[in-house]
Amino acid sequence: MKIVTLGLIQMMVGEDKKANLSRAEKLTREAVSSGAQVVMLPEMFNGPYDTDAFASYAEEGVGETRSFLSSLAKELGIVLIGGSFIEREGDDLFNTSFVYDEQGTEIHRHRKVHLFDIDVPGGQYFRESDVLTAGDAFGVFDTSFGTFGLAICFDVRFSSEFTKLAQMGAQMIFVPAAFNMTTGPAHWETLFRARALDHQLFMVGVSPAGNPEAAYQAWGHSIVTNPWGEVVMQLGREEGVAVVQIDLGEIDLVRQRIPVFHAL
Repeated sequence: MKIVTLGLIQMMVGEDKKANLSRAEKLTREAVSSGAQVVMLPEMFNGPYDTDAFASYAEEGVGETRSFLSSLAKELGIVLIGGSFIEREGDDLFNTSFVYDEQGTEIHRHRKVHLFDIDVPGGQYFRESDVLTAGDAFGVFDTSFGTFGLAICFDVRFSSEFTKLAQMGAQMIFVPAAFNMTTGPAHWETLFRARALDHQLFMVGVSPAGNPEAAYQAWGHSIVTNPWGEVVMQLGREEGVAVVQIDLGEIDLVRQRIPVFHAL
């Protein structure tokens, strides 16, 4: 058995960055007090998911949010997947997720590769590419619990990227995400079950909670799916913390029973 205890932080996100960081800290501590060893925050956890606001919330270098994540991971002795926030590099803005180990060392960074540009008649219109620059790579990172992959939200629709992560050895892929009230009910659970089933691994998606006052309405429903394509856990839209034990040994069992996945 290769047991790892996950903490999923489905938090309410408002316009006050310091208040958002404080809330993330409070809920992370709650998850760790319940045994979480690996904790993930949602996409855009330090400010609103609004293209008009991205530039004002952007941070360059090791700023307030990266320092916060590093310190919290070190103090609590956890692997912390820092959701995502807006990273500035020169003239470019990226939707970026940073990962920290138990010593507070930054061990991985993923810049969202597939930007969220959709136009659904009668539904959602949003164009990240009006403001953001796309990342250009996917990768895995090693932890004391196993080898994990990372993607952000719209990336999950591109199965070939997840094939690459699986071939690189990912046993679990984390996806901070903020699906909306159009695509969430239609596709959220299906996509996470499909990616898990396609590649016979665990998938973890963490969303912000629904916020009635926000311009962008997140679907919530943070989720864990297993290598058999089953939903292990799923929240609703309200704010909450889920702590889930995962046995990574299930991956080998499923791949032995139905040998469709072959690593590099």
